[in-house]
Amino acid sequence: MKEKPIAILGAGSWGTALALYLARRGQTIHLWSVDPSEIEAMLKDKANERYLPGIPLPDCIYPTTDLAAAIQPVDDILIVVPSVGFRETLVKLKPLLSENNRLICATKGVDAKTGQLLNHVAEEVIGKKYAYAVLSGPSFAREVARSLPAAVVIATKESGFGGALKKRFDSDIFSIHLSDDVVGVEVGGVVKNVIAIATGISDGLKLGANARSALITLGLAEMTRLGVVLGGQAQTFVGLSGLGDLILTCSDDQSRNRRLGLSLGKGLSIEQAEKEIGQVIEGKSNAELVAKLAKQHGVSMPICDMVWQVVQGKISHLSEHMKKMF
Repeated sequence: MKEKPIAILGAGSWGTALALYLARRGQTIHLWSVDPSEIEAMLKDKANERYLPGIPLPDCIYPTTDLAAAIQPVDDILIVVPSVGFRETLVKLKPLLSENNRLICATKGVDAKTGQLLNHVAEEVIGKKYAYAVLSGPSFAREVARSLPAAVVIATKESGFGGALKKRFDSDIFSIHLSDDVVGVEVGGVVKNVIAIATGISDGLKLGANARSALITLGLAEMTRLGVVLGGQAQTFVGLSGLGDLILTCSDDQSRNRRLGLSLGKGLSIEQAEKEIGQVIEGKSNAELVAKLAKQHGVSMPICDMVWQVVQGKISHLSEHMKKMF
């Protein structure tokens, strides 16, 4: 039986890549953005030239700025907006939801206002009525858009929903692993961005492969400590959405967070580095919130705390501070 259409909210690189992947599986996608110029360009170019240049959009992807129209024919709503816009998107979505709607969050981050995990934001804004899942794991948008293989985790407390999403998403090139650890999967997606900035700084300073490996390992320990305190399962952090995503984001220059760190390590200012990258860098905003969560819960996270201080401009001699991390 053919899948019902799906709405994807967020037409950046990841939202568009997921739309391309599902379209190639024969599904109809309503791809929404709050930015009219973004949608106008996609309709004109028949591609998302800003984020995924040179990859044409199939006819079954319908870009739109009309949120009501985007979700009207669907049950499943995949949210892929930057974390800073997650709450606002849910506020807009709430009065338009019907009883059949189910939400999948592919946004990695925490709420900019409160520091809450995104599943808690969803519960606060729209209540517990709607099934909720998280999609996360080591998956660069450009590679998914080019049909290169990846494996990710979908976490939900509703087993039926997990099975339905596996049927919708799972294939030989995009393998779905199911979990019930929503908190753990979300924490992995947040903390790995902050650690990636640290490893980027280290490599920008040319501290070597040994230092990078140490930072990834110690970063995994920080991620696990925070995740377990917040209610996640320890084993989640040695899986795809923890260690897997951490390795990817820390070691490959497709990662915007790593590239920010590289630029800082080479002596660029935060402003120069952000301008050069030209896209949202989740780890920059998440660094403050992770550091505050760690302090609130009495969790030792020196790498994340150091990144937060760097982002604020409180650390000038980066090499000296990085060496203290090992």
